[in-house]
Amino acid sequence: MAGAAAEERRLATVVAGWQGRPVLVVGDAMLDEWRFAESERLCREAPAPVLTLRRRISAAGGAANTAVNVAALGGRAALVAPVGADVAGDELHDCLDRAGVWDRTVGHPGRPTPVKRRMLAGNQILLREDSGDPEDPLDDDGVARLLTALHCATEELRAVAAGQPPTLVVCDYGLGALPSAVRAWLVANRDRYATVALDAHDLADWRGLNPTVVTPSFAEATRLLARAAAGFNGGHRSAARGATAGHLHLDHLADPADGPSELVVGAAPGGAGEREPGSPHPTSGAPAAEHGGGVAGPTGEPTPGEERVALTGDGLSVTGTGVTVNAAAGAGVDRAVLAESRLDELREHTGADVVAVTLDTEGAVVGGADGEPRRSHSTPVPASHAVGAGDAYLAAMTLALAAEASLPTAAQLAQLAATITVSDTGTCVCRREDLLDALGSGPEEAGRSTQVGAEELTAIVAEHRRAGRSIVFTNGCFDVLHPGHVRYLTQARALGDLLVVAVNSDGSVRRLKGPDRPVNPVEDRAALLAALECVDHVVVFEEDSPAKLIEAVRPDVYVKGGDYPPEMVPEAPLVRRLGGQVRTLGYVPDRSTSAIIDRIRSHPVVPPVGEGRPA
Repeated sequence: MAGAAAEERRLATVVAGWQGRPVLVVGDAMLDEWRFAESERLCREAPAPVLTLRRRISAAGGAANTAVNVAALGGRAALVAPVGADVAGDELHDCLDRAGVWDRTVGHPGRPTPVKRRMLAGNQILLREDSGDPEDPLDDDGVARLLTALHCATEELRAVAAGQPPTLVVCDYGLGALPSAVRAWLVANRDRYATVALDAHDLADWRGLNPTVVTPSFAEATRLLARAAAGFNGGHRSAARGATAGHLHLDHLADPADGPSELVVGAAPGGAGEREPGSPHPTSGAPAAEHGGGVAGPTGEPTPGEERVALTGDGLSVTGTGVTVNAAAGAGVDRAVLAESRLDELREHTGADVVAVTLDTEGAVVGGADGEPRRSHSTPVPASHAVGAGDAYLAAMTLALAAEASLPTAAQLAQLAATITVSDTGTCVCRREDLLDALGSGPEEAGRSTQVGAEELTAIVAEHRRAGRSIVFTNGCFDVLHPGHVRYLTQARALGDLLVVAVNSDGSVRRLKGPDRPVNPVEDRAALLAALECVDHVVVFEEDSPAKLIEAVRPDVYVKGGDYPPEMVPEAPLVRRLGGQVRTLGYVPDRSTSAIIDRIRSHPVVPPVGEGRPA
């Protein structure tokens, strides 16, 4: 239990560390509309339910919801995206304002705002109506204004971060918000951003961006591997088709006990997997012309035109549009295992430091430069509960990496953020308070003092230092806590962002002060110090000198109490060698532990009535 509590406190420290971090989100913004209805009868015209609308909710969707999640988690989010000059656009602006997102969207009167309208009855989605044509391209003026907005928002975020480069999140869902000119600008200006996260339906469009992290779904990862096996653009359709048909892109075994499974895949743009006009449709056998001719690249979400490949478990290879799947991959193989085996390839093809393949309700598989895959799990929920959970995952992963958290920590927080948002129907948004509550540390607890061990303290200090905070360190016996101590510690806390107090163990105190000390055991002394508002962390050390802890913590400021100059502090040479400074703070006159103990001992002990004292 103690280890779990320490882990929760460490994660809460990371959440505190990304507070106010500037993040620019760019991509396809849309409006999510939820219509909740009741149905008590069927209509006379057909066996269809009659719906009575009871409630309507609008929420930011797509890139806009990613920005909302960044803001809700404590980051400083700015959104650059094309938005239509229509009612849906007005509602989207309201959603961004309520969430505290810096609305730097660009209005396009001739281009509607994409909307996803869901009709529900009994908490079940009955249908979804999508509006806003993804085929409507941005005109030259729209592209120019979008590039201007990107430049200005980048400089604006840099200014609030005291000149430090902001974080960039790209959300490309194929709805036309990121044409080639915008993609080229982002690739050319990659060095203006410290951390770059990419969530794209077609990752091959972003070659050269070299993002810090990409978060493809399993289908998107499959699509990229298919294109890579076909040489991306392939150069020649017949050659591309041959590559698709002749090479194994992804192995998968369907579990016959569960029946056929489905893998959503898309056409391989640029030639791979495309069909010549008149060639048979792979599922119906009809000429391709009857299905709209050649298959275009993925836009928005997988569509019937992108095909579904059914895995029958009969040991046969099934070829769909742009991907080959072998159902005879071997017993026990599942999506997580497949994703783990291809993480290095995905990193190579995307140029990303980190690849996180999301597996819907099965969690995610994450891999970094160390080559060690990390698996996270989620709780299965109804589909209506999980809309936008990927946006929460992306936002938390990005903020954690931007705060220089380790990859296991970032993956853990991202999965937790996605999981705790799926408790109800609607577009998922993870708030910082909810994440801290899930860690057992509410917002009022996140920055409070904590008793920690030496190893845990080292990790905590490292997280704070990566977030740019300065560390103040002091040590002492603190046997009888008095106002002099409180004033001294308050002054010490004012010298930096984090105050660590090291307390001598009972054995150490006896060696330093004599056999009749300490008066109070170390458990009581540490608990009282931890209760002070000015103290962030308390650690107990067994040695007579705190030198070992000082080397581990490497404080920016080392503080000692007393009226002597810093040069007389025994630890001063060590602190300065480690790059820190030494300060001495005087105690309050006539307020010392020894003086208090002497006064107590100077008073005669009067026995109570009945114990040698006359009544």
